[in-house]
Amino acid sequence: MADKKQLNPLLKLALDIGPLILFFVMNSRLGIYYATGGFMVAVLAALAVSYALTRHIAVMPVVTAVVVLVFGGLTLVLHDDVFIKLKPTIIYLLFAGALLFGIVFNKPLLNIVFDSVFHITDEGWRKLTWRWMLFFVFLAVLNEAVWRTQTTDFWVNFKLFGFVPLTLLFGIAQVPLLNKYAAPDKKP
Repeated sequence: MADKKQLNPLLKLALDIGPLILFFVMNSRLGIYYATGGFMVAVLAALAVSYALTRHIAVMPVVTAVVVLVFGGLTLVLHDDVFIKLKPTIIYLLFAGALLFGIVFNKPLLNIVFDSVFHITDEGWRKLTWRWMLFFVFLAVLNEAVWRTQTTDFWVNFKLFGFVPLTLLFGIAQVPLLNKYAAPDKKP
């Protein structure tokens, strides 16, 4: 079986964050409803580009796209921005739930998602999975707190300038764990 083609990390980052940046820009110029429509189109375009370049799509972007389309669609059809504000909470809880499912059934799902990138021991995968699961729960709670107590514009800004940096910092904070539990055959 041939190895799956991998996207250049910078292109992958652009495809992951690009729709969110478009959402931010469109919201500031046209409002939440146009931004939601643009976000929906951009998420589908990012999936299409990813598939065209690699001939496969990872599970997480597909789940994200489905939730974006459902909640974005509800936002536009019902003309109620609560649905698009709930979207991050739903996604974060879905990811946390999937990771918990993997833990309960002794199948660390992060191992499947990141196996081609990180090579760590089973204990390392378990610890990393617990950390990400709890982080996703934290992000879900934080999203609820922000959208329920702040303006829509503040929430949109926080999605880009709050959640993205928090996630990057959390990911960087996992480097010591990755180093500590590096698989013996993969250590330099």
